[in-house]
Amino acid sequence: MDAGDGSAAPVAAQYGALAVTWGASFLFIKVGLEGLSPGQVVLARLVTGAVTLAVASAVKRSRLPRDPAAWAHLAVVAVLLCDAPFLLFAWAEQHIPSSLASIYNAATPLMTALWGLAVLPGERPTRARAAGLITGFAGVVLVLGPWHLAGRSQSLAQLACLAATACYGAGFTYLRRHVSPRGIGALPAATVQVTLAAGVAVILAPWTAIAQVRLSPAVIGSVLALGALGTGIAYIWNTGIVASWGATTASTVTYVIPVVGVILGVLVLSETLTWNEPAGAVIVILGILTAQNRLAPVARLIPCRLRREGRPAALCRQRPGPLLSLARHRPDDRRQPPRPASRSARGD
Repeated sequence: MDAGDGSAAPVAAQYGALAVTWGASFLFIKVGLEGLSPGQVVLARLVTGAVTLAVASAVKRSRLPRDPAAWAHLAVVAVLLCDAPFLLFAWAEQHIPSSLASIYNAATPLMTALWGLAVLPGERPTRARAAGLITGFAGVVLVLGPWHLAGRSQSLAQLACLAATACYGAGFTYLRRHVSPRGIGALPAATVQVTLAAGVAVILAPWTAIAQVRLSPAVIGSVLALGALGTGIAYIWNTGIVASWGATTASTVTYVIPVVGVILGVLVLSETLTWNEPAGAVIVILGILTAQNRLAPVARLIPCRLRREGRPAALCRQRPGPLLSLARHRPDDRRQPPRPASRSARGD
């Protein structure tokens, strides 16, 4: 599980698991709000996540960082990636569907890119990454269906979701700049981060977690899953992905989250699914592939002779693959393939 410590689990597999886990988090929040206030959901989530990570650290005998500066940086990350966005999303889901909250969460890569332009010169977007972010944003807009939002009274809730994504973008960028270069393993970093965030939530509890509690098996199960998975194990994956792929690319996991969130909202909470949501999901996935430059190998399979003016010179200069090499030796081609060497020349 500990990507940052050299786990055998591929980063791509962690990326997929993280998307599913965080996509389901919006469902868990919605169910948890049936018996808890937003502050109570956040408090229970962070305490459960901190205990999960502490147990994992003890089992793996991970050593926590001793540098006070590292703890100070992780405290900033704890507020930006845990306390603030968790509370904003939990409050917003009192007024909007869980699927809509998950869709707003997909704006995180855009926020991360903006923060990266300001403080991470090494992460200035390439053409492929910029095209992927724009494509992904277009898909998110299509999933959202802004033509359905006219006249809604949940404007503050939607602004709260956007504010939460701004916190995520700042947190991803801060993590990349100040924590990842220190070489702290994913498990120790996640343990300290979530534990500090839980401490902040406990301090704020007299003001944010004083409402009456109405527990049920569904509420308890949702909070436990939200904490142990969404805030525990998932943070190990997240820290490792940021260290391996970079802040902007790692944050594109939020493009997949609305797909999971919408599906669960429809199947479990009977939220409405319209045509634009699956269509937008396809465009979102295309944006992810473009941002990670996964479509370049497909472009290399196109014969250069089929390209017209403005074809990429770098692609045309590449050695042809086996299929293209065979295609060049057509029966009517004047050039003949080289004859095999004679028996004497081969030495047999």
